[in-house]
Amino acid sequence: MEFKNKVLAGAALAVSLVGLSLGQSMIDADEATAQGPMAPSFEVDPFWPKPLPNEWILGNVIGVAIDERDHVFIVHRASGEGIFGTNTEIGLASGVSICCEPAPPIVEFDPAGNMVNAWGGPVEGAPYVWPASNHGIEVDHKGNVWIGGNGGGDSHILKFTRDGKFLAQYGTPGVREPDSNSKTHFSRVAEIEVVESTNEAFIADGYGHRRIAVLDADTGEFKRYWGAYGKTPEDPTERYRHDPTTPSHPQFTGPVHCAEPSRDGKLYVCDRSSNRIQVFEQDGTYLFEKLIMNETLSQGSTWDLDFSNDADQKYVYLADGQNQRVHILHRETLEPIAMFGGGGRLPGLWFAPHSLATDSKGNIYTTETYEGKRVQKFISKGMKEVTNFDQGPAWPEGMR
Repeated sequence: MEFKNKVLAGAALAVSLVGLSLGQSMIDADEATAQGPMAPSFEVDPFWPKPLPNEWILGNVIGVAIDERDHVFIVHRASGEGIFGTNTEIGLASGVSICCEPAPPIVEFDPAGNMVNAWGGPVEGAPYVWPASNHGIEVDHKGNVWIGGNGGGDSHILKFTRDGKFLAQYGTPGVREPDSNSKTHFSRVAEIEVVESTNEAFIADGYGHRRIAVLDADTGEFKRYWGAYGKTPEDPTERYRHDPTTPSHPQFTGPVHCAEPSRDGKLYVCDRSSNRIQVFEQDGTYLFEKLIMNETLSQGSTWDLDFSNDADQKYVYLADGQNQRVHILHRETLEPIAMFGGGGRLPGLWFAPHSLATDSKGNIYTTETYEGKRVQKFISKGMKEVTNFDQGPAWPEGMR
């Protein structure tokens, strides 16, 4: 049986590699014959995911991750003041109607959109402290699930098996005063990403701290950290308000909202309120930065990103929760080539697209916070010529 499983696993890997190779060939062929600039294109699947069981509904969906089976994991805010507005939204939980009540914080879907598992939340007597405000989710190469939190006192991160068995808590919970040079606690972590080749966890730290922190993914050992431009971080003495007429700030202004490693050893960091992405080597060496829609005020334009699934990861997909768009950028330069979406509640539109991830087939999954409260799937439709930079909602041809 063990030999058979190894043969099947090897065959599956070979098929996957062929698929990636064909996908890369199609991208290269399309780009070679195009008359104008080309970009990946997408079409929303309005029926993904399928309805949740048990009269469950989602709160603010604040993170998305995809494992090696293309199972989609989300983390949402299942409770908390103001999350569900009025009690009519969770009438079952409040005893006024037959619908609805909050789903558990971690929800797992298979590729077809079926819910296959749900777990998590505070448990009395548990050996961990559940975050006051869930934020971000990662499924690493060993199938472990990591989450952070951006509530008051969320100065730690948690690690579980994919079925919800507690594994580890890193950092010291309950610390409210930020110290961006601390090696013992975090401050309102936005996101975690684990690199298989080095077994390192990169922490976007975060809403309180102004840095990237790196841990050993097995032991939680604190290995290194850095701030903007690879320099020593400093904590702000007053709230930052972006001014597009002034030079880029010498520190991360926060929230440090994403830290996404690429296959070629780089790290792409979202400094949200400064409308910028900074690119580093994974040892912290600064490479360059790019401003994205720098006139954007309030919550900023750079919320979360992931890469296209071709071998070279040619493109970056950037969630922009203030402008209600997903930007498509050349990864090598971060030059924008197109964007799609718009504000609204119909399929293919968003109310604050917060997090973004791509699967092995190149499909994009986005989550929405605030009143959005959902996850959407955008099916990869291959490369198409860019005729309008702002492509509008990702609806089928003839409906846009």
